[in-house]
Amino acid sequence: MKVINLHQEENELIQLAVESNRQAQQKIYTQFSPKMLSVCRQYIKDIHQAEDIMITAFMKVFINLKNFQHKGSFEGWIRRIMVNECISFIRVQKKVKYIEDEDYFEESFNNIESQFSIDAIQFLIDSLPDGYKMVFNLYAIEGYKHQEIASMLGINEGTSKSQLSHARKMLQEQINKLKNYDNGTE
Repeated sequence: MKVINLHQEENELIQLAVESNRQAQQKIYTQFSPKMLSVCRQYIKDIHQAEDIMITAFMKVFINLKNFQHKGSFEGWIRRIMVNECISFIRVQKKVKYIEDEDYFEESFNNIESQFSIDAIQFLIDSLPDGYKMVFNLYAIEGYKHQEIASMLGINEGTSKSQLSHARKMLQEQINKLKNYDNGTE
């Protein structure tokens, strides 16, 4: 029985894509595009814009593929390009306003009930102001630390923490409203 090294197969696929092999590029796109569209959709409300941004980001993936150093996950590298492309798009739109708030306190809202569908939760996140949404996604979903978020967005670390705190508070209020509505008490 022959054991196939999946990591080696991925490296070969990447190398072929670097050499502009269209079939290899198509395979990478087909493999990662569903997840990456989901990543873009977390930041961009309109699905068509999210898809356009994803395609633009994939172009950057293929242009910069020769710079991938095979350190860490290939999917993580692609994901970072997607996130950066979404942030760039939002910046160009100039929709984001960050509120400096030194008097915040960090609360814990880790117990979102599983009674809500993914679509309902995405709807709640989409309803956040763009600044809150971007920091929330970067912190809660992507796992970045406040210092990294501040650097990425060109804001203070305290502003990042404040935006997250406000986002969580708004989400908790919206979840409570949904619970009350579902229970018939509102």
